[in-house]
Amino acid sequence: MVFSILENEYWYGGYVYGSHVQPYHAASEAEIDLRRNDSTNQAVPFFVSTKGRYLWCEEGFLLHFGGGNITIDRDVELREGYVNLKGAYLAACKEHFPFSDVRLSDEFFKNPVYNSWIELTFWQNEKDILSYADHILENGMPAGVLMIDDGWSDYYGKWDFSREKFPHAEEMLKTLHSKGFSVMLWICPYITPDTLQYRQARDMDILIKNPDGKPLITEWWNGYSAALDLSAPAAVEWLDEQLEALRAIGVDGFKFDGADVLYYPDDIVTSGGVTPNEMARLWCAYAEKYPLNELRVAFKAGGMSLMQRLCDKPHNWGEEGIMALLPDTLMQGITGHPFGSPDMIGGGEYMNFQENSDNLDQELFNRHSEIACLLPVMQFSAAPWRVLGQDSYEKILKSVKLRERYMPRILELAHHAAQTGEPIARYMAYEFPEGGYEGINDQFMLGEDILVAPICEKGRTSRNVAVPKGKWRFLGTVIESEGAVMELAPEDGEPIVLEKCD
Repeated sequence: MVFSILENEYWYGGYVYGSHVQPYHAASEAEIDLRRNDSTNQAVPFFVSTKGRYLWCEEGFLLHFGGGNITIDRDVELREGYVNLKGAYLAACKEHFPFSDVRLSDEFFKNPVYNSWIELTFWQNEKDILSYADHILENGMPAGVLMIDDGWSDYYGKWDFSREKFPHAEEMLKTLHSKGFSVMLWICPYITPDTLQYRQARDMDILIKNPDGKPLITEWWNGYSAALDLSAPAAVEWLDEQLEALRAIGVDGFKFDGADVLYYPDDIVTSGGVTPNEMARLWCAYAEKYPLNELRVAFKAGGMSLMQRLCDKPHNWGEEGIMALLPDTLMQGITGHPFGSPDMIGGGEYMNFQENSDNLDQELFNRHSEIACLLPVMQFSAAPWRVLGQDSYEKILKSVKLRERYMPRILELAHHAAQTGEPIARYMAYEFPEGGYEGINDQFMLGEDILVAPICEKGRTSRNVAVPKGKWRFLGTVIESEGAVMELAPEDGEPIVLEKCD
């Protein structure tokens, strides 16, 4: 299938990871292979254009931008006539990934989310979890959702608190609840071999197999494991039993990590005959039953009731670090994943913190907080009161206060997204289709009337902002723009925020 790219037409879609290279246009040369989502984030068999067109396929495909054309290895749906980016996205959303039963907890959008990963890594334990929660409150930050990350159980597949690390797990959960925290636990669809749980799962025939009929042992980032076959009803029941036992003692939800397509060979044998892409989607579908969930990898999960985190970002200023946060978050929104978290503030790659524990870039940490504070979900892991000096920490508190100020609007937009699929954080081109903003991905609209422009470059105290035509309120002053680019400077600890007056 081949068709021409229109004059001044820009296309968005496919992969969330690496979205700084988008949108694609008539001069682009790029190949996008969606037959397997081998990225570490969300992917969709969907592209949408500023000229009111979109592409959709129920399965992945190979697509090439080149010579002013789009070439696809199979027939896909090409729909036209929706005027602009917003019109085409909403039409595709209604037709292919409608938002019909979103049950995400408002707790994600009210206060910051806290994750114990960077502070404790694989040494999660009751004493330090309680200490982390206490330090959050003692340092003037609000209680919120607290995720206990990988390491709370004895091994993968035995989803029960380690008695050695968490001797009084139920009491710990009650204490955290009394302090205002909701508690989530990290889980994955993998099972450690040479364990009782592995033998039980093997005998129950609920593991993914190799073509020879033996259980698949896949290599992932933490070693070698068997993998749960989520297309088998008995596997779902087995996992239900374990997670509901945790719910019974006070666990509120789960961080569903893993299920990356890249850890499933193409020739997997499953109960339901599913592909690796489909297995990743089944993990998402399972997670939907919990109002407090977090996912990182997905295929064709637009419209689902999921909080989707960007993959771990390195602690740097580059296109894979802080410069990736806004492009990837905006791509989440325009591909049907509006409830996004721009990774853990400062970056989620824990080795960066271990290697630079005495020399973190405090400016980078602050800028990440300023980027995240008005995005759908703001998530901390490295304790800012520990890794930052007092002046830098005061800026973190200002970011959190700014979120508190705009929290009613963020919550309103989250509820709107749950009904309509409209992004919470939106491309400038989505709200201002005639403005020539197609290539702008370092500022965004929070809804239709709040423009947010964080500083993303090291050493800068001001930045250029594309301000659409009209009257805008900035730091108590009304600015009248004819569509100009203006150099503006925010207050410490905050992004640039302009509120539309007319």
